[in-house]
Amino acid sequence: MHRIFYLVCLIAMPIAANDLTLARIFGDPALAGPTPRAVKVSPDGRRVGFLRGRATDQHQLDFWCYDVKDATLLMRVDSKALVPEEKLSDAERGRRERERIADYHGIVDYDWAPDGRHVLFTLSGNLYLYDLEAHGEKALQELAHGGGAILDPKISPRNHYASFVRDQDLWVIELRSGVERRLTTDGGGAIHNAEAEFVAQEEMDQKSGYWWAPDDSAIAYKRFNESAVPVARRFEIYANRVDVVEQRYPAAGDPNVSVKLGVVQPAGGQTRWIDLGPNADIYLARVNWTPDARQVAFQRLSRDQKRLDLVLVDAATLKETPLLAETAASWVNLSDDLHFLKGEPLFVWSSERSGTKHLYLYGLDGKLRHPLTAGAWNVDSLLAVDEPAGLVYFDSNKDAIIDRQIYTARLNGMDAANPHRVSQGDGSHDAQFAQDAHRVALYVDTFSNPTTPPQVSINAPDGHRLAWIEPNHLDATHPYWPYRDRHVIPEFGHIRADDGQDLQYSLMKPPGFDPSQRYPVFLKVYGGPGVQLVERAWPNFVDEYMARQGYVVFVLDNRGTPRRTRAFSDP
Repeated sequence: MHRIFYLVCLIAMPIAANDLTLARIFGDPALAGPTPRAVKVSPDGRRVGFLRGRATDQHQLDFWCYDVKDATLLMRVDSKALVPEEKLSDAERGRRERERIADYHGIVDYDWAPDGRHVLFTLSGNLYLYDLEAHGEKALQELAHGGGAILDPKISPRNHYASFVRDQDLWVIELRSGVERRLTTDGGGAIHNAEAEFVAQEEMDQKSGYWWAPDDSAIAYKRFNESAVPVARRFEIYANRVDVVEQRYPAAGDPNVSVKLGVVQPAGGQTRWIDLGPNADIYLARVNWTPDARQVAFQRLSRDQKRLDLVLVDAATLKETPLLAETAASWVNLSDDLHFLKGEPLFVWSSERSGTKHLYLYGLDGKLRHPLTAGAWNVDSLLAVDEPAGLVYFDSNKDAIIDRQIYTARLNGMDAANPHRVSQGDGSHDAQFAQDAHRVALYVDTFSNPTTPPQVSINAPDGHRLAWIEPNHLDATHPYWPYRDRHVIPEFGHIRADDGQDLQYSLMKPPGFDPSQRYPVFLKVYGGPGVQLVERAWPNFVDEYMARQGYVVFVLDNRGTPRRTRAFSDP
């Protein structure tokens, strides 16, 4: 479980008065400004959807939409008007906790329809479909109400179905007829269908337990049985009470869930089960379909996380073809970088086998064609593939470890060691591309640095800005404006470890810092994998508060690992 721990060393000294309070940091409106969350480009590139908190409650999220052609920005679904008092099931509450969105309410996620016109979302356990081109009451359609909380809703790739999990079973609704169909029937108790188990959600960033075939012909889904997992007791804190909740929690060395991978048709019928290998004590870490929907690929991770196998399965015959294996003496890091090409029997894969994470091009015969990136630097993640243009887009801290920038490299591998940087401005760029990066020639960039709060723009593939979605200018109208005069800008540097590696740090000094004086130190170290704290980005407000209170805030990263993206609006 990724948690941040703090060590405060107190040394007697006078602490300056401060106008930035903890109450204000966690109050409304958000100090970072009106920063969009869950930014997603519609499949046709006509719109950009996102969620935004309110000026009166930054945690109440509504659905907003930016029209690329008309340059109009509107709130399309008012979550509070739709459901004044939201009620969450324990399952939904737990899912939000594991996705680190437990503080948010309203519309916390949504799914674009393939037509780029409709969005699917849940609110208070009910399922809604919103038509962006309709007006009034005709725009919103309630697809499912009551009968149990709805989790993980999706629209199928060909727009024929809406799918979701309810009562630990997989369901679909035919959008044309409205017919609702239950595809699995044994969910309940220790049996879960189409869900990711606790460990997969919490530690492997697996947000879903089912995957549509690209042509709507079938759904691959995970089924797990947690009856062997020991029961632990924990406290669940509510506004007016505290409950003791029993939860199956696999501590180190305890039995894990037993897992299966099945394929079922949306019209119903028997599930066909895929052979996951002779060892049942494994993690089903990732599942993908090939673009032609003829094959399913699954990634099998050993219990000790030292071996990851990529296996290709014929969807018709269930015949399996091992493609490759990754091994490590410590552990293998998971990613979402697998991408099958449409025009040729090839796929993009990432690996740390060279000592740094890079992208590679493989054939469906499992043979390496060539590296796509190379050098003494890390790829963070694969962002998009423009197959006709022969390009891959990825983010990396190649130019500066404390930055995140966007780059392109060629599928032919000719510029593997010298990719082209697309993003402009030193700092942190978080890019969102459309599913088809060639047909939709734009991406959305969320950018910040220590003096610039998060700004959201639409950019062309070469990086130049086409339009603002949220410029978030730090002017007299900005929530942070009253506190800007004492804004603390971090200093960055590195410390050489005993083994010769450079460890990155940031240092925030109190306003009016006197090097001849002694100061208390607020020390922040994570120490685990997958988290980078030292970033050239808009700062954490708690760190800012501690610096203003007279502390030296020192943040140190351990030896580099692939980072997890933090939410820009987090305090």
